[in-house]
Amino acid sequence: MPVPIPRQRAIPAVESGQAQGAFSPGGPSGDATGGPAGAVPAPHAATTPVDSTTNLTLLVIEDDPAGSLSVPEMLDAAGKPIRIRTARNLTEAERLLTDDVHCILLDLALPAPGRAAAESDGELTTLKHVLRLAPRHAVLALTASGDAERGAEAVRVGAQDYLFRDELDGRLLSRAIRYAVERKRSDKAERRLTESRLRAQENARLERGLLPTPLLEGSSLRFAARYRPGRSRALLGGDFYDTVRTPDGTVHAMIGDVCGHGPDEAALGVELRIAWRALTFAGLCGDELLSTLQRVLEHERENDEIFATLCTVDIAPDGRRAGLCLAGHPSPLLSRPGLPQGPGSARTGAPPTVELLPYENGGPALGLLPGARWPRQQVELGGEWSLMLYTDGLIEGHIGEGKQRLGQDGMVDLVRRRLAQGLAGEELLRATVNEVRDLNGGELTDDVAVLLLDRTP
Repeated sequence: MPVPIPRQRAIPAVESGQAQGAFSPGGPSGDATGGPAGAVPAPHAATTPVDSTTNLTLLVIEDDPAGSLSVPEMLDAAGKPIRIRTARNLTEAERLLTDDVHCILLDLALPAPGRAAAESDGELTTLKHVLRLAPRHAVLALTASGDAERGAEAVRVGAQDYLFRDELDGRLLSRAIRYAVERKRSDKAERRLTESRLRAQENARLERGLLPTPLLEGSSLRFAARYRPGRSRALLGGDFYDTVRTPDGTVHAMIGDVCGHGPDEAALGVELRIAWRALTFAGLCGDELLSTLQRVLEHERENDEIFATLCTVDIAPDGRRAGLCLAGHPSPLLSRPGLPQGPGSARTGAPPTVELLPYENGGPALGLLPGARWPRQQVELGGEWSLMLYTDGLIEGHIGEGKQRLGQDGMVDLVRRRLAQGLAGEELLRATVNEVRDLNGGELTDDVAVLLLDRTP
């Protein structure tokens, strides 16, 4: 049989751990707290997960002068009594609203603070106040019997469900409490998932926007690039590259690698790339440019152990020669078509020549040695060629199950075979990176960036 909600005057609110007998004070089976004789009200606990060993706790917010509202005895799904706390107004409710409360039963007829009940009714002001007060708690709205429209409006505002005041039943109410708690938990999980997806989309747009757009307008060179970050579900790693054409017709290309694979390294790589582009357009080249980039790195890095390797190439306007600077970075790969073999019309094309550019005169990685120098080497390219700049992620993958790595010699052989098959541009880079991954027996753990410039008369 329904039992009346106890009234608290001297004690603002109480908590009961029983589900039998009346909830009224001083009942035959309980003391003035509404619990079993000798029971002590449970302390306000920290956040308590709902499981088979935890009692559900319901906070009832209601002040009915007629005392007509009755809360039946209730058990949760595990057969444990649902604990009841009561509050006569929102001020008391705020004091009782601890993390161990799982659900709130709110009488929509309760006046909002500082406003008349009649004025609040049409706007569900009290419910909105409770939702702001308890954004992490499940809320059940209690409305007059037959007023389904008001109950539905309460759900639209944010309540998990609504009940009719005159139809409270122990089985119905306990089921509604469990449903509201689980629905609130589901809503939280869905909201966290949505927020996570939105953050991932924002990060993807940000990282995609930070990838370079080559500025080669007016150049006859063909450009292709391939980028594969080592971080899972990332678009940007510590590798970086860029290509621009300055007003004098010189094409400048750069590729670099910040040690490490995290977001901090990716951000530093973007800073270095943007600084390189700005300094290149300002007319800096060779040792002067790399010395300035080292100062940028030293200023922006988190600690003195962070360094970056770099390779820069400046190709003359006629496309036949280039200047090369290496700062602890692997040397680029240069390929040229083979010379025809055989007499007269029987001549056939020889395999393409593939070689590494000179690397003996390179300097140290940026950030390792103060006052370091990076000499600029002159390189003859010829009339038709392909120049591949890459990071060490491409050559440090393993070959098979052993510890042997691909290395630069293995990469030269691999690229030579692909060129002999007639591959070029994007197809060449895609096939090269895929074969390196296959030889490794799976995804490469390091970032990989490859840049290709082609000149065809």
